[in-house]
Amino acid sequence: MSTFEGDDLVLHLDRLDLHTVLPSEFELLAVDRADPRLWADRGFANPLGHLVDDPGPLPYRLPRIEADPAAAPYLLRMAVLRQEAIIVGSCGFHMLPDDDGMIEIGLGVVEAYRGRGLAQEMLHGMWRWVIDQPGVRTLRYTVSPDNAPSQAIIRKLGFAYCGQQQDEVDGPEDIFEMSAEEYRRHFVRG
Repeated sequence: MSTFEGDDLVLHLDRLDLHTVLPSEFELLAVDRADPRLWADRGFANPLGHLVDDPGPLPYRLPRIEADPAAAPYLLRMAVLRQEAIIVGSCGFHMLPDDDGMIEIGLGVVEAYRGRGLAQEMLHGMWRWVIDQPGVRTLRYTVSPDNAPSQAIIRKLGFAYCGQQQDEVDGPEDIFEMSAEEYRRHFVRG
């Protein structure tokens, strides 16, 4: 049986808390993404309906959590705006690091809260956490060539453009990468 403690369960950022979606919560999400039991004991709510109408990454994360419940801290976290105690987005890695140590992140911010720097805060929070996890050597970010805001964020952070891939769902995606060591040198103090 897996247990989750401390830094693995919630990452406390400047304005956001990134709450790990637990295996039991994945089970509820698989049946009803608007289940009123979701988040009831966590001290936050989902009045904006994040992942309710559009399941986002859930169809891909559900089988992964069933296969490996201990992967929960990697796979999906709800981004809770601390001041309002509401979900304003989510983020997580597509899978655990691959054999080469590459780990790819995905995220979403509800439309009403875009343009406030929350996506960048989520990225940094997750990357600062994951570079200390075993086997992580390369951070990857993929984005549609047409997604100007996300393109601007990743280029501003200095990630290297590594080419393009064809995603079976999202179509063409630009690939950006940075080594965990380089990320640590540029963005982690102390």
